[in-house]
Amino acid sequence: MKQYVFTIILTATITFVMSWAVWQLSLRFKLYPGIRERDVHTTPTPRLGGVAMFLGIAAAIGVSAANPFFSIMWVPPQTMWAVLGAALLIAVIGVIDDLWDLDWMIKLGAQFLAAGIITVVGGLQILALPLGDMIIFSSWLSIAVTMFAIVVVMNAVNFIDGLDGLVAGVCLIANGVFFAYSYILTRDTGASSYFNLASFLAAVAIGACLGFLPLNWSPAKLFMGDSGALVMGLLMATAAISLTGQMSSAAMDPQEFGRSQLLGAFIPILLPLVVVMLPLLDFGLAVFRRMRAGRSPFAPDRKHLHHRMLDLGHRDRDAVIIFYAWTAIISLAVLLMYLGSREDWAGQYLPGVIFGVIGAAACLTVTLLPSRRRAVATPTAPDEPTEPHPSLETR
Repeated sequence: MKQYVFTIILTATITFVMSWAVWQLSLRFKLYPGIRERDVHTTPTPRLGGVAMFLGIAAAIGVSAANPFFSIMWVPPQTMWAVLGAALLIAVIGVIDDLWDLDWMIKLGAQFLAAGIITVVGGLQILALPLGDMIIFSSWLSIAVTMFAIVVVMNAVNFIDGLDGLVAGVCLIANGVFFAYSYILTRDTGASSYFNLASFLAAVAIGACLGFLPLNWSPAKLFMGDSGALVMGLLMATAAISLTGQMSSAAMDPQEFGRSQLLGAFIPILLPLVVVMLPLLDFGLAVFRRMRAGRSPFAPDRKHLHHRMLDLGHRDRDAVIIFYAWTAIISLAVLLMYLGSREDWAGQYLPGVIFGVIGAAACLTVTLLPSRRRAVATPTAPDEPTEPHPSLETR
C-alpha cells in the first residue's frame, strides 16, 4: 500500500507543478483559443491542462519501471508501453483539438487507434463474463468489443467536462473507490502480489486529478481540455478491463463473491461500470438526443446533465458538488455490497442497498430543489449574473 501512496503523491506533485507551468506559459504565449460560437464562457482560458496531467502520468509510469515492487506489471513490458503510447496519442490529438478544433471524425479515428494499441499491442481484452464457465467472445469479437468499450468511456468522461472541477473531482472519487475495490479484489483472489495494473492506473489517475484540481477549481485558471478528459477516460477503461475483463469465470464464481448467485457473480464487473455511471448516462442521452434530431452524435450542445442543473437554478459550484455526491453514493453503495458479501455481514448486501437508497434520495432531493437563495436573488439583484459561469464550457 505504501508504494501506491507514493505513486499518488508523486503523480500529484508533478501534475501540480506542471499545471502551474502550463498555465503560466499559456498566458505568456497566448496558447489558448478564442471564444468559439458554441462556448458560453466569456474569458479565454487555457485548455492545456491535459498536458500537465499526461506528464504526471508518464513520470509515474517511468518510475514504476525502476521500482521492483511494480515489476510484475512490466512482465511482459508491452502492456505498459501500450498504455503509455495510447495515452500519448490521445494527449497529442487532444491538444491539437483544444487549440484548433479538429473534425470529430479525426478525433474518433484517433480514439479507436489508441484503443487498438491497448487491445492488440497491450493484449488487454474483455475475454469472459461471469456466465457459468463460458468464454463468450471470439478473439476478433473480443478485440472489437474492447475497443468500443474504451472509446465509449473516453467520450463519456469527456462529455461531462463542462464545469470547473467537474471531471477532475468525479474521476478522483470514482478512481478512489475503484482503487479500494481492485486492491481488495486482487487480495481476495489469492494473487501472489497485490501490485497490479488496475490498482496502479487507479492510483495514477487519483494523483493526476489531485494535482490538477487546485488550478481547475472554480474559478478555473486552467481547463484540462480534451487532452486531459480523454486520457482520464482511457486510464479508467484500461484499469477496469485489466482487472475484470481478463478474469477467468472460475475467479468470478458466485460462491466466491456472495451467496446471491446473480449479484455475487456480477459485482466484479458491476462496480467498474458504476463508477462511470453518470458520464455514461450523460453520454448516452447526448448521443440519443443528437441522433434523434438528425445531428452528429458528437455535435456540441448545451443540454448535458450539468447544464440542466444550472437551468434548474443551481450555481456552478453547487452543481459540481452534487455530481460529486452522486458519484460517491452510487459507487460506495456497490462497494459496500461487495464488502458485505465478502465479510459475511448481517444482511450481506443490505447495508449497501440501504446506504444507496438513502444517499440517492438525499441527492435527488438536493438536485430537484435548487438553492432558494438563487431563486429569490435573481429577480431583485441586478448585479446577479444571468449567464453561466465565465469558465463554463459546452461539449
